[in-house]
Formats: sequence, structure tokens, C-alpha cells
Amino acid sequence: MVNKIDQYMGFHEAALSIRGQRQQMLASNIANADTPNYKARDIDFSAAMGQALNRSGGNSAELAKTSVSHLNAQGSVNGAAALYRPSVQGSVDGNTVDMDVERNQFTDNAIRYEASLTILNMQIRNILAAIQGQ
Repeated sequence: MVNKIDQYMGFHEAALSIRGQRQQMLASNIANADTPNYKARDIDFSAAMGQALNRSGGNSAELAKTSVSHLNAQGSVNGAAALYRPSVQGSVDGNTVDMDVERNQFTDNAIRYEASLTILNMQIRNILAAIQGQ
């Protein structure tokens, strides 16, 4: 029974985790907008979700963890490597952060995060209504 509930909510759990980590990466890009030679990074959300959903089959490319307190490889989100965003407009100091792109990506990611939270909240309400017989 618990396994069925976990499968029912597993997609949004993975999406929230990846979106939260992506939000941190985008915030880091914004914070380093004036840092010389900083390269803007982002992840491919669909690739990270694919890896998160297929994790039950085993992923040989990911390092084995013997404890939950072990950290992921630096620059990875759920095993998906962080990619460097191509420079749209070159800068003298080598920084590739474009604030317009970063703000748009940050906002888009935040809206999708909120949508996943809303859907997950509705799923929990439906389960509670079914348990209570309403």
C-alpha cells in the first residue's frame, strides 16, 4: 500500500528536488554576475528527471554511496552533470552570466516549482478525502 502511494507521488517528489537544486544553481549564477571568468551553469531538467525516475534500475555511471550523508559529485544534480551555458554576448572579463537569461530561467523554474507543489498538495488532499470517505 505504501509503495503505491510512493509511486503515486514519486514523480513530483523528484521534480521538486531537481527544481530546488536548479534554483540554487541559477541563484549562484546571479550572485556571480560580476565575478571575472565565472561561467554560468545550468542543468538539462529532462535528463535529470529521466535519471531520477530510472534510478530503480541502477545507474553504473553514478558513484556508490555507503551513507546518506555522503554528498553528490560537485556540479551534479541527481547524477546529471551541470552544463555550462553558452555565452550570448561576450564580456571583457570572461564572465558568461547574462542577467536577462538568468532572471527568466529563475522565474520560470520558480513557477514550475510552485505548480509541482500545488499538484502534490491536491494529490494529498484527494488521498485524505478517500481515506475519510468524503
